[in-house]
Amino acid sequence: MTATDHQAVCETVYRYATGIDSRDWDMYRSVFADEVSVDFTSYNPAQPAAHMRADEWVASVQPLFSGLAATQHSMTNPTVQLRSDTASCTMYMQAAHALDHGNDDAWFTIGGYYRNELVRTALGWRITAVTLTVLWRRGDESIMATAARRGSQPSPPY
Repeated sequence: MTATDHQAVCETVYRYATGIDSRDWDMYRSVFADEVSVDFTSYNPAQPAAHMRADEWVASVQPLFSGLAATQHSMTNPTVQLRSDTASCTMYMQAAHALDHGNDDAWFTIGGYYRNELVRTALGWRITAVTLTVLWRRGDESIMATAARRGSQPSPPY
């Protein structure tokens, strides 16, 4: 593995977090291959792992994150394994979610790690699979359902 490949894989995963936190859905979409497998059962056992088009995945997360006032996904300690034109990258993560800026009780944070599978393409490294493993939770998890409802409502016409 070259340092350039290591850096490019890590930057792809970092753009995953930046895209969500900045609500830059084009950036977020750009980190994925056309199809992606997602497994967030550690966070929500009621939602089974799935394989879908990346456009569907991006559209599915927009209401939740659009309904939050702010998020910050911090990722550290990347471990990258490169196998020719595929790679695995595991990173520790903490994800803070704020429903309302001024309400200290309207926060929910999780910690754990992401394991991403990537493939080298003509456009650079792209994620083909994301697995989230949650190790701890802090705060009011109910804000997530409230955010999803908020984000699903039509925007005012002004």
